[in-house]
This record gives sequence, C-alpha cells and structure tokens, in this order.
Amino acid sequence: MNKLPGKITQMQQSGAVLLVDVDVDGQGFSALLIEPAARPEWLQAGHTVHLVFKETEVSLAKNLSGLISMRNRMMCNVSKVERGELLSKITLHFRGHSITSAITTRAVDSLQIAIGDEVEAMVKANEISLMNSI
Repeated sequence: MNKLPGKITQMQQSGAVLLVDVDVDGQGFSALLIEPAARPEWLQAGHTVHLVFKETEVSLAKNLSGLISMRNRMMCNVSKVERGELLSKITLHFRGHSITSAITTRAVDSLQIAIGDEVEAMVKANEISLMNSI
C-alpha cells in the first residue's frame, strides 16, 4: 500500500460526495470520498493526513502528451524494477517518498521501463483514501 503525508487545503461537497484537495510537498492531489452524514472531526482544511492508494491503482506513462482526466500525477524516477512472469513491481522515487506501481510485465516491456527512467505516475481521485495522520 502506498502512503504519502500531506495537508488538506480545501474541500468541496455535494450530498455525500466529498472532493478533498491535499498538498504533498508542494504538489496538489485530489481524493474523491463518499462520506456518511457524520464526517470525522479530522477531515477538515488544515489537518495533516495520509493519502493511501494501492500499487495496482498506479498507472505509469513515459513522454505523456495531451490532456488526460487523471488529476493525481507525479513525476518520478524509477529506482527498482522487479519483473515477474505476468506482473512487475516498479519502485519509484517521488519528492523523497517511495511509490510502488504493480503493472503487467507486457506494459513494462512496451514502455521499456528501466532504472533511472523518468515516468509519470497517475492515480484516479476515487482510488485514493485518506487516513488521519495522528
């Protein structure tokens, strides 16, 4: 499981749907949450939280151009590639944090991912959860 520390900068709500913006070391992220009527006390602007997301939810791109709907985008450097027969684990360096992506080995080959490469890691807002950091 990937975990990044950040601070809630703002929130927007419509019914039970909550869009939470979080700053992680100067980079903005968004998490789309479905919240019960009683929102946790810590879920408010200014509070420190952890963004949490699965390795299988991290998509990778090289030389991405054009528009894309994924708002959570991180420029990373590849620090490790663990090739499996079908699935490979890619370890990335993002602003002093380690991020892991699990993608098909076919995708690794297609993108020609190697240690030292710069890649863009992307996660959809609805795939990010928030945890109280305290």
